[in-house]
Amino acid sequence: MTRDFSIRSAQLADRDALTELCMRSKQSNGYDDAFMHACIDELRVRDSWISDDDFWVAEAADGSLVGCIRLSRDQSSGGELETCFVAPDCKGAGVGRALFETLESRARTIGLRHIELDADPFAEAFYARMGFATTGRSPSGSIPGRTLPRMRMDLV
Repeated sequence: MTRDFSIRSAQLADRDALTELCMRSKQSNGYDDAFMHACIDELRVRDSWISDDDFWVAEAADGSLVGCIRLSRDQSSGGELETCFVAPDCKGAGVGRALFETLESRARTIGLRHIELDADPFAEAFYARMGFATTGRSPSGSIPGRTLPRMRMDLV
């Protein structure tokens, strides 16, 4: 577990390492290989996410990526928190909170009025601690019939 990390913008060269981080983090919640196989396309980091969205990484002192978070914007005054993952051995070390604070600061700077997200059930409590409220359920992008907590945080 590391507390020695910095936050920086994601770079295209990070793409494959970010995908691996997302998969490792997701599976650490207890999901089996079949579930993870069903999620691979949804979790695969795309170049457009890095080039078009606000995407940050937490980088350990040794250069390894220990977390990531992405903010996409819609045409209104809202944003979507996406691709939020922390390396399993760094959970509880403040990485997720630091990433979220970076995202929230950016959202406020650009004038977003709210942020929404579809939470993994294992992360719902974390998002609640960050100030989000569960507002409903959304269909999973990977698993037919599965729903996820839909959450929202108002910024104004």
